Amino acid sequence: MTFDQIQEAAEYIQSLTDVRPEYGIILGTGLSNLADHLLKQCEIDYRDIPHFPVSTVKGHKGKLALGWLEGTPVVVMAGRFHYYEGYSMQQVVFPIRVMKALGVEKLIITNVSGSTNAQIEAGDIALIKDHINLMPENPLRGFNDDRIGVRFPDMMNAYDGGLRKKALAIARRLQFRVHEAVYVGLQGPNLETPAEYRFLHLIGGDLVGMSTVPEVIAAKHSGIPALAISIVSNKCYPIEEINETTLEEVVALANAAEPKLTALIKELMVTK
Repeated sequence: MTFDQIQEAAEYIQSLTDVRPEYGIILGTGLSNLADHLLKQCEIDYRDIPHFPVSTVKGHKGKLALGWLEGTPVVVMAGRFHYYEGYSMQQVVFPIRVMKALGVEKLIITNVSGSTNAQIEAGDIALIKDHINLMPENPLRGFNDDRIGVRFPDMMNAYDGGLRKKALAIARRLQFRVHEAVYVGLQGPNLETPAEYRFLHLIGGDLVGMSTVPEVIAAKHSGIPALAISIVSNKCYPIEEINETTLEEVVALANAAEPKLTALIKELMVTK
């Protein structure tokens, strides 16, 4: 995706609203209802935005909402794009580029994940502190436009420590079970084998999923501080505790845990 395409998408969105978002929020599988809590100024179907992909996964509404959440101007993606849907990595992270062009200063990314840490249970909240990228492609591969970001971004602080510290304090105050975790990004769409879960545990992964990593790389490249929050949908370690999991079960658990996520993000909006 080119700089001009990014600007064209941003200009189209700006033509429909006076909201100038401070936060960008990406909602994962089964977590799209936070957008209903906005004092909305407008809602745009992805297919109407120039150069935007379209969500194809159940549990993703496929709409961009702009408005105010607890008095803070935000842009919310109710549904994201995944590499396994057949999109290029550049298409997957295109919304991050557009958020930057809209003036977004901070990014909150949400997802659902499997736990490869015996101490992290289904239904828990995990704040991602780092990742291991096992995806087969990188959104920065190819020509680098310096207007978008530097050629070789350092990933040392890809997950903003200040935002995570604030979120951790809020979650504990709200008495949620919360962890700090390392997330392993895989291509998907199949879930992992028991041997793969064991491998992910051994290399230091606490969570596994099929999103987030490309978005965080693009956010770091764009200079946007990022906070990533995961709802744990299923426990994948120890191996003897694994059960077969369906998408319907993942969505159901995400829906059940969504009020906690909503409360946490709302508190983040008012905690300066």
